Amino acid sequence: MRPLAAFPRDGGHAPRYLLTDIDDTLTTDGRLKADVYLALERLAQAGIAVVPVTGRPAGWCDLIARFWPVAAVVGENGAFYFRYDHAARRMTRRFWADRATIDGARAKLGAIAADILAQVPGVAISADQPYRVADLAIDYREDVAPLPRAAAERVAGLLEASGATAKISSIHVNGWIGDFDKLTMTKILFAEVFSIDLERNLDHIAFIGDSPNDAPMFDFFPLSVAVANIRAFADRLTTPPAYVTEAASGAGFIEFAEFLLRARASVPADEPSRG
Repeated sequence: MRPLAAFPRDGGHAPRYLLTDIDDTLTTDGRLKADVYLALERLAQAGIAVVPVTGRPAGWCDLIARFWPVAAVVGENGAFYFRYDHAARRMTRRFWADRATIDGARAKLGAIAADILAQVPGVAISADQPYRVADLAIDYREDVAPLPRAAAERVAGLLEASGATAKISSIHVNGWIGDFDKLTMTKILFAEVFSIDLERNLDHIAFIGDSPNDAPMFDFFPLSVAVANIRAFADRLTTPPAYVTEAASGAGFIEFAEFLLRARASVPADEPSRG
């Protein structure tokens, strides 16, 4: 992982889209602070479209799409994207599968959850589970007494043994049954909403995250960045990010946002848009 100072500074690498994780990337100690929200506003005003790509639930993502200065949001680790058109006052909700398929998968996850709670002391169903549509979130560090990473790995192992996909974040272990992930739904979002082929526009899109469940994004995007707290998971990263900030969590996001704002300011106003 190279320092952020090594991030390309030429005009050809001035991203017009920023994909970002939320927990421990935008937030610090469980809070979205005012200076981070201001950074989101400044990015939007500079013409950089921000898209949160998160494990958080549909209920939260509806609010984020409506009220945050973002272009869209991908939620529940890729189960859907939401996009709110303020002019038309219309929310687009695009899910990975039909309702019957999603409901069937959720029923299976309910049985798996009971087994996890019985076998891994100290974990709990995440408090935001009632607002989820497609995945199961097991809390090991948010509203429960913080557990060691071994507990999270045990939860992930039980999910995988039951046929589910499992990803460890900084606070939850997320599990789901279905052929989706953050990267797959991000590709769908960009094709359907922005008419952009990600494969052909990688020099215009950056991603910033903080944990192992961001590994597919780190692997796909050459302009991938992590906030400094990624170092706690260095031995679990199948693919590390290309760059890392000096600061952790929200302060690290602001560090990168300032970098992007300076880069965009150096691009001529008549730069052609590429899709």
